Amino acid sequence: MGVRHAVVAGGGIGGLTAAVALNRRGWRVTVCERASALTGIGAGIVLAPNALRALDSIGLGPGLRTGEALPGLLGLRTPDGTWLSRPDSGALSARHGTAARAVHRGFLIDTLAAALPPDALRLGVSVTGVDDSGDSVSVRTSAGDLRADVVLAADGIRSTLREQLFPGHHGLRHAGEAGWRAVLPGAGLPAQQAAETWGRGERFGIVPLADGRIYAYATAVSDPGTRPADHHAELTRRFGTWHDPIPALLDRLSRRAPDPVDILHHHFHELAAPLPRFHTRGVALLGDAAHAMTPNLGQGGCQAIEDAVVAAHLLASTDDTPAALAAYTEARHRRTTRISRRSRRIGQLARLSHPLAASVRDLAVRATPQALSLRALDTVLDWQPPSAPTDLKEQQ
Repeated sequence: MGVRHAVVAGGGIGGLTAAVALNRRGWRVTVCERASALTGIGAGIVLAPNALRALDSIGLGPGLRTGEALPGLLGLRTPDGTWLSRPDSGALSARHGTAARAVHRGFLIDTLAAALPPDALRLGVSVTGVDDSGDSVSVRTSAGDLRADVVLAADGIRSTLREQLFPGHHGLRHAGEAGWRAVLPGAGLPAQQAAETWGRGERFGIVPLADGRIYAYATAVSDPGTRPADHHAELTRRFGTWHDPIPALLDRLSRRAPDPVDILHHHFHELAAPLPRFHTRGVALLGDAAHAMTPNLGQGGCQAIEDAVVAAHLLASTDDTPAALAAYTEARHRRTTRISRRSRRIGQLARLSHPLAASVRDLAVRATPQALSLRALDTVLDWQPPSAPTDLKEQQ
C-alpha cells in the first residue's frame, strides 16, 4: 500500500496536532485552513498534564516546556481577595508527574505548524463538504476537490462537516455566559499565582504565561447576543473594585495605556447533546467539532489534543480506516462526554448570583480539603496516550 493521505479541515490546535501526529507516522497530510494566515487568537491556553503527555507522545512536549511552569491547581478567591482555595505549590506536579504549562495560543499554533512540511498547509482554503461513500473520501474545498484516505474534521465549534454528517442533531446552545480575554504585559507586577475570583454571577481569572505575560479573562451571566458598547468600561464597572492586581490589569487594558491590548469578547456555547458518534466511514470529528464544551475546566483544547493523538495512533495501526475510526469513537466518546458535563456543572456553580447561594458555595469550597480537590481531577489529568500498536478488536 502506498503512502496514505489525510485531509484535515481546520488549522487550529486539534487539526494541527492531528496533522503532525499522522505525518510523523508516515502519512501525507493536507491541512485546509479557511483563514489566510495561522494566527493564534490573543489568549492563553493551559496545557494540563494530560495534554502535555499527548504532545510528548508525538515529540513536541519538550519545546513547550520553556519558561515558568504553573506551580499548582487554579486557586479560588473572593472579590475582596480572601482565598477560598490556595493549592500548595508543586502538588499537581507531584501527583501527576508534570506541572501544567500556560502558553499563548499563538506560540502553540506556531510550534505545531513548524513541525509540518511546508507544503502541508493550504491557507485561505475551506472544506465545504465530503463524500465518503466510496473507497476513498472526496473532499470539496473552496480551491477544488481533493481525494483522501481519511478526513479529520477539526473545523471548530460551528463545524460545517458536523452539520453535514449529523443534520438532525440539536447543535449548539448558549451556556448562559459571555467572556472577555486578553494577554497583558506582566512587567512591573508582582509574581502571580493562577487563580479565579468568584463573585455573584461574575468571575475574573489571572494566569501567568510561561513567557512572563499574563492571561486575564472574565465572565458574566449574559443573554445571547448581548454585547457591551465599550468592553473596557464594562469590565471596569464589574471588576474595578475587586482585589489587587485586578484594577492594575484593567488599567493595562485601557485605550490610554502605552500599548493598547485587544480585548476579545465572546458568548459561551456548547453542544446541546452529545453526538451519537464521532465518525462515519472515512471522516472523524475532533475537538470542538466533536464535543464543544464550556471552558470551565480548561479542557477544551486539551481534549482536542488528546483526540488528535488517539485518532492518529489508531489510523496508523491498521489499513482498515472504518475500523480505526470506530475505535476512535469508542476511545473518545465517553471520556469527552463526561468532561463536558463536568465543565457544565462547574459553570452552574460559578454563575450563582443569589447572595445566599453564592455564600453557601464559597463555604463549601473553603471546607474542601486540597487532597480531595486533587483527587477529583485524577480521571481528567491521569490520562495516558497510546504508545504501542493497538489491537482494534480490543477497542470495540
